[in-house]
Amino acid sequence: MDYPAIPSFTLDVRFFRLSDVLTPYFTALYCFSLVCEDGGVVADALHPEWAAMRFTYTGTPPAARVIPAGAEPCPPFVVSGPTSRAIDFRLSSSQIFGLGLYPAGWARFVDQPAASLKNCIINGEGSAFDSFAPLLKLIEAAEGDDDAAAVAINSFLLDLDARTPPVPSRVLACQEALKDADLSDVNDLVERVGISRRSLERLCSQYFGFPPKTLLRRQRFLRSLARFMLEPRGSWSEALDRHYYDQPHFVRDFRSIMGMTPSEYAEMPHPILDRIIAQRMVDQGAVAQTDLPTILRYGGGKALRNVEKAK
Repeated sequence: MDYPAIPSFTLDVRFFRLSDVLTPYFTALYCFSLVCEDGGVVADALHPEWAAMRFTYTGTPPAARVIPAGAEPCPPFVVSGPTSRAIDFRLSSSQIFGLGLYPAGWARFVDQPAASLKNCIINGEGSAFDSFAPLLKLIEAAEGDDDAAAVAINSFLLDLDARTPPVPSRVLACQEALKDADLSDVNDLVERVGISRRSLERLCSQYFGFPPKTLLRRQRFLRSLARFMLEPRGSWSEALDRHYYDQPHFVRDFRSIMGMTPSEYAEMPHPILDRIIAQRMVDQGAVAQTDLPTILRYGGGKALRNVEKAK
């Protein structure tokens, strides 16, 4: 996707803390507001992440693609499955609520194998995510009051949670294990989850979208990319995760995941992420959480709001 000239724009990102009972299932709830001058368009790229739902309630929904596919206009309720490659997107003036879904959330609320939607962008209406479709009307009914919308979303999710069977403990065990930077081998993951290798392969395909080896590779890559993004004066060699054999190993992963070399990525504009990361730099010594949606991974936006206190 060719990147247009960057217009003058303002960006506001607010994120909300859901009720504690929901946090094993949803990565984040956030509101994203973009205003571009003179009908301009801003383009950027999301890094690989877990499944996410996005609800455009004001303005034009984005156009997006998982590389190397072609970009397509998104519907107001759009879902991206778990990704192992970058998502390129274009945005004009709009307001969007985003809700990220952990694999444990997929196991509880989505009746379709995650592998069938890996690296895909789909219309949420009429899909396996249709149970979340009422959220768009709840957001629109708040008439621009983002706190009220967040409270309504939280209440809806609590009701959905109460009506849904519990998730198998092995899904939560695998989800937590993948956050461990010391974990580098599938055999270690098998031991941590406490199931056979074959059972782990099935579990990951059903709820995580990818084989265990791909998931570990993705986490290793994201840790390296996060270090580089948070240290703009640093080098790629300084950012490499210790589980990489050497820099060529990382470059191969980078080409496969981002569709370009590390140098090409460093030289291209990142108008959305740059704004978010600039805010993050205020938080000295903070480490990006690689299981969050990209726009929240680097801590951008206003202080976290507790949804229950926003009532």
